[in-house]
Amino acid sequence: MTLAQVKTGDTVRIMQIPDPTIRAQIIRFGITEGDVVVAHEVIPGGPVVLRKNRQEIAVGRRLASTISILPHQG
Repeated sequence: MTLAQVKTGDTVRIMQIPDPTIRAQIIRFGITEGDVVVAHEVIPGGPVVLRKNRQEIAVGRRLASTISILPHQG
């Protein structure tokens, strides 16, 4: 499953960010592989807005389709 497939309100664990450049950029925003995040808002045809603690980051749909996730229950 990829980040592009989430629905608003889903809680997911980031499993893999394959592109090292993208991984480095996302780490700067405080999100790493293994983190649990909430899909705060999913804009149709647009970005996925993630929330971790009090921080929000918008991830473009094309990029989101490359990020592997797992649903998180907890």
